[in-house]
Amino acid sequence: MSAATPPGARLLGPVLLGFVAGAALQLQQRGLWDAGLYAGIATGAAALTVLVALAMRPAKAPWSGRHLAALVLALMAGFALTGLRAAAFQSGALAPALEGKDIEVTGRVLAMPQRSDDGLRFRFAVESALLDGQPVVLPAQVYLGWYAGFGSREPADAENLDAPAALLALQRQPQNLRAGESWRMMVRLKAPHGNSNPHGFDYELWLWEQGLQATGYVRAGPRDAPPQRLADSWRHPVERARQSLRDAVYTRVTDRQLAGVVAALLVGDQNAIERADWDVFRATGVAHLMSISGLHITMFAWLAAQALGWLWRRSARWSPALCLVVPAASAAAWGGLLLAAAYALFSGWGVPAQRTVWMLAAVVLLRQSGKRWPWPQVWLLAMAVVVALDPWALLQAGFWLSFVAVGVLFAAGSSQGKESPSEGREPHALAERGGEDFATDSGAGRAYAVRAGGQNDLESAPWTALLPVWLGAAAKSVHRSIREQWTVTLALTPLSLLLFNQVSLVGLLANGLAIPWVTLLVTPLTMLGVLWAPFWELAGAAVAALMVFLQWLARWPLASISVAAAPLWAAVAGVAGGSLLAMRLPWHWRALGLPLLLPVLLWQPLRPPAGEFELIAADVGQGNALVVRTAAHTLVYDSGPRFSRESDAGHRVLVPLLRALGERVDMLMLSHRDSDHIGGAPAVLAMQPQAALLSSIEDGHELQALRPATRCVAGQRWQWDGVDFEVLHPAAGDYAAPARSNAMSCVLRLSNGSRSALLAGDIELAQEQRLVAAGTTLRADVLLVPHHGSKTSSSAAFLDAVQPTLALAQAGYRNRFGHPAPPVLARYRERGIVVVSSPACGAASWASQQPAEIRCQRQAALRYWQHRMDASP
Repeated sequence: MSAATPPGARLLGPVLLGFVAGAALQLQQRGLWDAGLYAGIATGAAALTVLVALAMRPAKAPWSGRHLAALVLALMAGFALTGLRAAAFQSGALAPALEGKDIEVTGRVLAMPQRSDDGLRFRFAVESALLDGQPVVLPAQVYLGWYAGFGSREPADAENLDAPAALLALQRQPQNLRAGESWRMMVRLKAPHGNSNPHGFDYELWLWEQGLQATGYVRAGPRDAPPQRLADSWRHPVERARQSLRDAVYTRVTDRQLAGVVAALLVGDQNAIERADWDVFRATGVAHLMSISGLHITMFAWLAAQALGWLWRRSARWSPALCLVVPAASAAAWGGLLLAAAYALFSGWGVPAQRTVWMLAAVVLLRQSGKRWPWPQVWLLAMAVVVALDPWALLQAGFWLSFVAVGVLFAAGSSQGKESPSEGREPHALAERGGEDFATDSGAGRAYAVRAGGQNDLESAPWTALLPVWLGAAAKSVHRSIREQWTVTLALTPLSLLLFNQVSLVGLLANGLAIPWVTLLVTPLTMLGVLWAPFWELAGAAVAALMVFLQWLARWPLASISVAAAPLWAAVAGVAGGSLLAMRLPWHWRALGLPLLLPVLLWQPLRPPAGEFELIAADVGQGNALVVRTAAHTLVYDSGPRFSRESDAGHRVLVPLLRALGERVDMLMLSHRDSDHIGGAPAVLAMQPQAALLSSIEDGHELQALRPATRCVAGQRWQWDGVDFEVLHPAAGDYAAPARSNAMSCVLRLSNGSRSALLAGDIELAQEQRLVAAGTTLRADVLLVPHHGSKTSSSAAFLDAVQPTLALAQAGYRNRFGHPAPPVLARYRERGIVVVSSPACGAASWASQQPAEIRCQRQAALRYWQHRMDASP
């Protein structure tokens, strides 16, 4: 194979860099332009490219006018092509007039459904739709839920019903859907809408990237036509096979927790892993191993290439024809790539799997071109290919963890100055390095990656000559793996802190055992189970043994650390510092990396000054959750709803938010025991072991076992940093008399003497009247709308007593209760009170220093794929 450097290699770098930068720039747009404008930019870039090619001569300098022109033109092309794709996709969005309507749809189940404790969710390809008997146009794909028990989501007890009622109850239960089946069902749809919080997960971006333009649920109640399965087909054979294997794993492995991990490794179903297990995996830095990620796909590609290369060379014993037509190295590289693509397809062809395959393809293509490509061009080409196919991958944490890790390993290898990254190894070996995908929030690297370049100095160490050949080779491999793991960990720790505000300190040790255990034992046993099911039981036993080790590590003090979210410049400096420390450079150069790490490690967000306070009303859907910050103290008022057994507002919203703000919570105040107020409390209490619990929950409540609660009683007062806190309701005597849970809501007023806020929980008319009649000081600048804006609250007398200028209404988008109710909103408007609702605003931030300003997260961080609503309800 020729080792000549391609003549266009220098120009390729600016082109690739410009294309990626152009796509990244387009992703910053708050709104899309007209498609014609993007087309004009693309056409102009193409025309200018021709003119530049004709007018400018090639230059030998590393950078010249030609290189700069290539960079700018590629940037224009990347920007325009990404914009065109986005505009075309957005044109198929759900019409607002169809939201909340009962629509009869006919179509196909696209992928294996995801089951949970309250039903299932599935992707549905719409073929036709009828509204009141008239055809309507819907998005091509929608994301549906079919819940157990209509409305309440509680399964009905059919045994205690008469025959007709039992049939209706059975209709409410989700059927056993299978990929490829055609169904007719009544659905209710809405635009893609997720919670919008600082440092939170962008659900709307995830739906956009998945090609889903509406969400909704199946209407299967007594008044709805029952869903009908129309036909079964093999139009989605891969998904059907995946679903059959997943079900077979759950049948064979009796422990559902272990079965979930085995199923995730077999068919890529990450939802099968329970949340408690994910917590352990993230704390120990091995989350990237516990589903079919880039590690598994690249390892599979390497093993497949090794096997194909061996078989190809063996074929020469009978006939040299194959080797003469296609060299063994080329057959191994391309065969490994094709088999890896097939494996990724079987894993569900998720976005991370696609990214890995395209990275592998780009690197193999360059290696098979017969030229010696510098590693930056190999790295940039793989990145550009991924961005061209999926521009929105640039906003995914896994993308940056993956490419930064690969780049650091490339650079660390080339810094040894011995062997070029593209020389001396089989194509599949370098492809494996290029295809690594880090789907983890730990930043822990991969220990079994093939080197990006250079030879390890251990290979020439004199002591290895004293060992047997096989033992010396094993020692070299172990040393190389440890070094690469350490290199990646150093470089990615600052980036992980930026992306997740958390990093595992035991990740290096955990991965040292988990990587070979999972890749060489658990995963092979899982795959062999397809041939003989008892292997799945052995795989489950291997997972159980690993879990004992990981749980032991997770219990270590400081097993993982959390830091406040640092700005981008601090993270860039931190990655540079970690990379310097990881390089094979003289120590006086490596030491320069230490000060670069300090900003990301020591960053602290600004807090209110003494005597001032700040409110952050988190966007948790249908529920309450607020964070109150003073100069040195933090109170969390309510913790949002519980969505299912595996999901709540604590894990989804509050824990990431508190971690990003670097908060040490002094008190968690739960207004009352309703699930939309205490659903996230266990997660918050687990994260904040020092936080006191103040609430009106009963003595026998399950939260009392997690943290003994002090009763909130009217008259309780305390002061933090010049800010007064006072509990106004309930009275001590209210605990003796039975009452509705809403009536026991803890009402909290906080004031610094000039500005005040009133957090009213779910109090209703009777409690409002009592507070007004008692002459309690209710005046406040900011009011948390009582009971989310229910008709039973926000009475005229109460609003006249509080006289707020701003009211925060925390409610879910298109919630089934109709909160906030139109008559209630009318009362607020009559008094000139500005009502800010969480569906339109997202997380709302208000500071006593600037009482006239309200910061809405949905507007402050708006991007074109996000749902837009009027600022006021």
